[in-house]
Formats: sequence, structure tokens, C-alpha cells
Amino acid sequence: MPERRSTLLAMLIGRDDRTLSEVIAQFERCARENGEDATLSVRTLRRWLSGDVRTEPRPSQRRVARSMWGFPMSDLLAPAPPEMLISPTTGAPVSNLAGTVATASGVPSENTGEYDSAASTLERQIAMATRRAARFTTFAEIDNVGPEAIAQLQDDVVHLANAYIHDPLVLIMGDIIDTQETVFQLLEGSQKPTFARDLYMLAGVVSGMIAKASHDLGRTHEAMTHARTLYVCAENADHQGLRAWARGLQSLIAYWAGRPVQAVRYARSGIDTAHNLRGSVGAWLPALEARAWAAMSHDQEAIAALNAASDSRTAHEPDDLDSIGGILGFPAAKQHYYAAGAYVHLNGSQDQAETAALASLSMYENGNPQDRSFSDEAGARAELALARVHGGELEGAREALAPLLALAPDRRIGGIVASAERVHQALGAKHHVRAERVKGMRPTGVKRLGVRAGFAGRAG
Repeated sequence: MPERRSTLLAMLIGRDDRTLSEVIAQFERCARENGEDATLSVRTLRRWLSGDVRTEPRPSQRRVARSMWGFPMSDLLAPAPPEMLISPTTGAPVSNLAGTVATASGVPSENTGEYDSAASTLERQIAMATRRAARFTTFAEIDNVGPEAIAQLQDDVVHLANAYIHDPLVLIMGDIIDTQETVFQLLEGSQKPTFARDLYMLAGVVSGMIAKASHDLGRTHEAMTHARTLYVCAENADHQGLRAWARGLQSLIAYWAGRPVQAVRYARSGIDTAHNLRGSVGAWLPALEARAWAAMSHDQEAIAALNAASDSRTAHEPDDLDSIGGILGFPAAKQHYYAAGAYVHLNGSQDQAETAALASLSMYENGNPQDRSFSDEAGARAELALARVHGGELEGAREALAPLLALAPDRRIGGIVASAERVHQALGAKHHVRAERVKGMRPTGVKRLGVRAGFAGRAG
């Protein structure tokens, strides 16, 4: 199979000394200067570079691209002509530039050989002037990002936050990292204070997604590092809800890392931060606290935290984090899953654990599809199975666990495996070891789930 040639655009940008983020910033400056409503994301630019374009770029994008690179979009996305020699300084075709010089001098364009040297000199002069103009533009502009670019980044972040709870991590991780790089690059430039706050908010959300991804892969140290970056971004954005969400994420990571005392501390810090908030983060934090107290067998504290979470749910009013949704939301279905995760550790509370888990599953199955998280639904099933094992209902536990064992490999994130392994450990208790009904559930079923393409980590 013949090797696919690079697109003309890839060849032009390959000879440029700017990063992709700088190219995007220049594209958007070019759009503003020409009165065009056009933006460009890293993901879109990468598709243009590879020629993998399923939807034709918008007319405004095509006009800006032609103005910026000097070629129609159809040429830019097509393989570069093999005979085209691209100047390493300007990106312009040397043969065309030489022909222009020759024609301007009154000499037929086909006799261009003697003018190659003049063309080279002219190219260097233009390149120097272009670099000087670019430096001037960088310092002369008040900001390096406009409202349209912010709006595009917000759309990207909302899409990724919601994709996180629906799609396998392997499909979206590259886009999450690209988006973080774009926002960080923009923050390293200069912008108006309002835009800076918006960018810090977006940087915080994306850093939170990477923290959660690190956690899902069992990388606790890296997860905490990204969670701290999230908190710093929330501070710079002066966003109370995002600060509270950062503390909640740190509590989550600590809980599944087997550090419940630290999990309580982070949750309490978040609760103090969110004392006057009405968004769902206000219910998430005490729910996190409840699970951590329950893991330490502090029954009274766990029940008090569960009641606080219920009170916060009653007073809930959606905020800007809820409007993003996905990984930033804490719907009622997830709250019931957390309640099940607390009750399952409390003495004499197996019935409450089963009731909460069933309520969670019912809400996920019959509620808003946008809120449906495959990992949290699997977690609720694991808590249901665990409650039934503790209650001696082994057949019911088998039924609850079956969907987990049937998950596709790319959805077997570490949290799901860890939850299933907790059921496996419960099945190993002395009073269940000899039960014939356990054989189909332990150890082969759970261990089969553990074969998961390298995924490790903890749940939500």
C-alpha cells in the first residue's frame, strides 16, 4: 500500500517555528482582523493536518485559512504536490515566488533560473519583516484570546465532561490532554482579566478530568498532583464551586486509596468552602464524608453526613457546574449509590444499602440518559451485590454482579474491578466458603473481570 503523503497544510506548518497553540492564536487573530466569526481548536487543526476531515470546514474558516496560508482549503487538505518545494522560511512555493519576481521584471516567467538568487533574498527579507510584525502584534494586542475562542473552548470542555461518564477513557484521553495544553498555552500569554478567569475555570475543569483519569488508572500520586492544579486554577478563577469540587475530588481519591481519615478531612474542607452553595457539589461533599466515616465504622458520623447530603439535595438549585454536567454533576442516582456505599459498612444497615442501590439503578435506567454513568451504575451494582452477600442472598448477589462481568474490556476501569473484588473478598468469608452457589461467582468471574487491558484504579 503506497505511503500517504502529508497534506499541504502539514507541510506548511511543519516548516513553521510556531507551536500548534501559537498557530491557532494567529488563526484567530487573522479572523478578527478580517471580521470573520471563525475559531479553531487543537483537535480540529490536527484533523486538518492529517486530512481526516469528515465535515467540510465552515465558510468563515475556509476564508481565514486562505487568507492565512495563501491556498484554498481544498488544496490545504489535499496531499502536498511532490514537486512543490516549500521555502523553510515563509512557507511559500519557491517556484511561484521566483516566477512572480521574473514577471515583475518584464522577463517571461518560464525563464526563472537566473532569478533564483533574487527570490531567495526576497524571501529572507519578507520572513524577517513577517517575524517582526508577529512580535509587534503579540505585544500590541491587549489579549491573545477573544470571546469566540473562549466559547469554543467552553463547548469542548462541556463535551469532554459529559463524554467522560459515557465513553471509554481510551477514546477521549487524547482530546482532554490537547484541551489542557491549549488552555495552558493561552494562560501563558496575556488576556483581559475576565478572559483570564474564564480560562482558569476551564483549566481547572480539564485538570480535574485528568486527575479523575489518573485515579481511574490507579495513579494516586499523579491524581493528587492534578487535583492540586485544579485547586490552584479554582483559586485564580476565584470560583467557590470549583474550589469545593477540587476538595471533593481529593476526598474521592483518598477514600479509594485506603486513606479514609484524609478523605474526611478533604470532604470537610470542601463543605466549609461550599457552605452557601446550592449546586449539587453541596450534596456530593457530605456523601463523600459519609462513605469515609462508614469505612472507619463511625456509624453516627456517617448517618449525620448522609442526612446532611439529603438536606442539601432538598435545597438544590442547579449552578454553573451542574450546567456543565457529566463528571461535574452529582445527580440523585449517584447520591443513592454513595448512600449504598456507606450503609453497606454499617452494622444492621444491609436493607438500607440494598434499597439505596436499587433506587440508584432504577434512576439510572429510567432517568435522563445524559446523567447515566457506566462506572457509577456498575458501582451501584457492586454495592447491591455486597449488601446481598452480607445478608446471605448469594443468588441475588450473583444476579447483581452479572452485568459487571459482562462489561467490554475498554470499560473495565479500575474502580469497577476494585468494587467487584470487594464482593469477591466478602464471598471468601468463612460462612460462605463452602456454599455451592458461590462457585460461579468466585474466583473465576471476578478474576476474569480483572483482565482489563492494563486498567487499574478506583471508582467514583
